[in-house]
Amino acid sequence: MKIIIIGGGPAGLTAAYELIKNGQEVIVVEKDSQFGGISRTVNHSGYHFDLGGHRFFTKYPEVEKVWKEILPDDFLKRPRLSRIYYNGKFFYYPLKPFNALINLGPLKASSALLSYLRARIKPYKHPVTFEQWVVNQFGRKLYETFFKTYTEKVWGIPCSQISADWAAQRIRGLSLSRAILNAFGLTEKNKIRTLIDEFLYPRRGPGQFWETMAEIISRRGGEVILRAEAKKIKYNNSSITVITEHQGQLIELTGDRVITSAPLSETISALDPQAPEPVQRAASSLKYRDFFTVCLIIKKPHLFPDNWVYIHSPEIIAGRMQNFKNWSPEMVADINNTSLGLEYFCSSSDSIWSEPDNWLIELAIKDIEKLKMAKRNEIIDGAVVRMPKAYPVYDPGYKQRVDMIRDYLNRLRLIQVIGRNGLHRYNNQDHSMLSGILAARNLLGEDCSPWEANVEDEYHEMAYR
Repeated sequence: MKIIIIGGGPAGLTAAYELIKNGQEVIVVEKDSQFGGISRTVNHSGYHFDLGGHRFFTKYPEVEKVWKEILPDDFLKRPRLSRIYYNGKFFYYPLKPFNALINLGPLKASSALLSYLRARIKPYKHPVTFEQWVVNQFGRKLYETFFKTYTEKVWGIPCSQISADWAAQRIRGLSLSRAILNAFGLTEKNKIRTLIDEFLYPRRGPGQFWETMAEIISRRGGEVILRAEAKKIKYNNSSITVITEHQGQLIELTGDRVITSAPLSETISALDPQAPEPVQRAASSLKYRDFFTVCLIIKKPHLFPDNWVYIHSPEIIAGRMQNFKNWSPEMVADINNTSLGLEYFCSSSDSIWSEPDNWLIELAIKDIEKLKMAKRNEIIDGAVVRMPKAYPVYDPGYKQRVDMIRDYLNRLRLIQVIGRNGLHRYNNQDHSMLSGILAARNLLGEDCSPWEANVEDEYHEMAYR
């Protein structure tokens, strides 16, 4: 078969890799100038930075097998250290009770414990929002301290308007009581997937992995096209044509099947013949959250030991901060300098999204000064990368809309959707890869579906990424 794959991120490239290993003809079209999607790594003056940190950890042997095939000798084993910055102090995550007690102080710590006990005695019986779900698990005081501000930075809407599905997916299996027991070694860490404390990481970031995979696909006869945006998907009972805009020209790519990781809303709007009106309305109602990363190169050899820090303090506009040298020393051009990635969550309709790069770099410098990480005269350089439609939003009613779209797409035999945006599911990197593997296997004669990826109860990670 000849398969056209829309999207060169983790899901699309993995599907292409699996198919070409099994003798199929593949064409990958990616509208960006780099492969990897939100998992790509950007090189600025020899400093590599990710669009959010992407750890390599998985429970799926088929995914781990692909990692070893693509980069057999280029993974580092890294310890995880992530903390929460709140009220001028750093709180360890996973929870370390003495650290939390000292930072909160005895009165606030006692209040948090009483709040947790009240929540356990009288929980929300059927939590439907993020707020209700987290209050049940941690109590209202800890929810307001460690969840509310950051989560509302990420999504731009009140926690009372975010579905409980998102909390259940991202932090399933963790509660205050289990975190405390884990801190004292009284639970099995492998039973709480949220508490993963070690991971693999490519020497030059996840982008190294995806660029290498794209090169291998090309060497094996696949066609990979950058800066090519799929505009229309025309289909009948036997073939399918993707009309793609590349270098100012429209190109028709005809094949036997299409696998797409494009946002569901874009996939439905691109179909020809058009989807029924209710399906189109459901797709156009799906919401996404955008973000941009500002990388600052700082003339200091050491700033903090964490891989990343969640910034919960409302006076800091950035939501999260990556320290790329702590992921891998090869991420920096000069070991005497440090590069930080500050992440800002917004919508593309917000005015901040359209501000010039120098304005956004100045914003990040001000945040760094407020954090007391560095002084203005220590900032050497900066760069900005924007990522539209980075996160599918779990707003009220999203699941019913996705289910309607899924039912319709399942009737279109020639099209499969994969990946975070293709499934409108807040996947980890390995889940997106698995969805690509399942789509490929489905075309190779197995009875499986990309929708089966990331549905298990025990494997989720509270990384907000």
